Amino acid sequence: MNFVYISPQFPKTNWEFCDRLKKNGVTVLGIADAEYDSLDVKLKDALTEYYKVSSLENYDEVLKAVGFFTHKYGKIDWIESNNEYWLVNDSRLRTDFNVTTGIQFNKISGIKEKSKMKKSYKKAGIPTADYSMVTTLAKAKKFIEKVGYPVIVKPDNGVGASDTHKISNEEELKTFFKTLNKDVKYIMEEYIDGDLVSYDAIINSKGEPLFETGIFEPTIMDVVNEGLDVYYYVEKEMPQKLLEIGRVAVKGFGVKSRFIHLEFFKLRKDKEGLGKKGDYIGLETNMRPAGGYTPDMYNYANNTDVYQIWADMVAFDEIRNANLNENLEKNYCFYASRRDNNEYVYSHEQIKEKYANEIMMDERMPDIFAGAMGNYMYTAKFKTEEEMNEFKKMVHEKK
Repeated sequence: MNFVYISPQFPKTNWEFCDRLKKNGVTVLGIADAEYDSLDVKLKDALTEYYKVSSLENYDEVLKAVGFFTHKYGKIDWIESNNEYWLVNDSRLRTDFNVTTGIQFNKISGIKEKSKMKKSYKKAGIPTADYSMVTTLAKAKKFIEKVGYPVIVKPDNGVGASDTHKISNEEELKTFFKTLNKDVKYIMEEYIDGDLVSYDAIINSKGEPLFETGIFEPTIMDVVNEGLDVYYYVEKEMPQKLLEIGRVAVKGFGVKSRFIHLEFFKLRKDKEGLGKKGDYIGLETNMRPAGGYTPDMYNYANNTDVYQIWADMVAFDEIRNANLNENLEKNYCFYASRRDNNEYVYSHEQIKEKYANEIMMDERMPDIFAGAMGNYMYTAKFKTEEEMNEFKKMVHEKK
């Protein structure tokens, strides 16, 4: 099997995906714009060959690289980056090289454009927030007359919470229209008072989950726009209702052979036309693993190796070499980060000393992730919610 991995060096979690593919006997062919000598030894060992381009943004160069690998190794079986930013180019390459194991270019808008995601949620029978495509101030006002303030405005085809706005009155609405990027297509949604949760899974070619877990997180829009301290956690046990709605959504989106991160709002109170308190409302779909080091958190919470499960899905379409360790007790895996511009009560050394056994990872985050993920992160696992909350308080308490 020939697997072309786009951007295998970034983020760091990609090293692990490549490593497990190699362990499954797959020929892993990397394409990126980093110097070969800058690659980690683990990644170098996983790659059969590496092709450096001047920029991954240059599609013709990347196309040439895949063509080179095809000539040298034969038919390419998979093309993947597991990275939101490159999903469109991944799909274009698959279509150009007739690689049928992933989303094709003519289908990619259905999982990249938020307005089209709603159609798939609707197909699955899952409610979503009412919306309007923002083109004029008059049209926006008419929509707000229907749903009321506040409203959320964001790019229809965007990554994360960038350029996302909560508009609470007419003055803010007018300011938005004065400053909006006219080259970007925006979607306006009614505001949903809910907790942000996710259904995360590795799906085989039949649309069946090989692995399932989930995340509870604060609204990323507030984190980015207000510079809040970040925290989120992987669930110790998935709520049955969330598992069920996640599986229904997989069917609605027609997901096959992918690692996915589907986001939902869990209503904090009854919402007319949408549901009762505790119901799940479809938000967005991400046809890749959650960002940052979340795949490692899946592992710590579930006593497993999601990189191996994913590689087994790719190579065998079933779990063959991964160990799910079903008999081991699961954990909460908690992520908390700090920002450079805040002063905290407890020092890094105090945190490390008190939680020496619980902290699994701690390191400085790349600047590109800092807005959404903070500057310095701690990832720790706990048996109880109480322990988790105590840890959060110690990391985030300010002077």
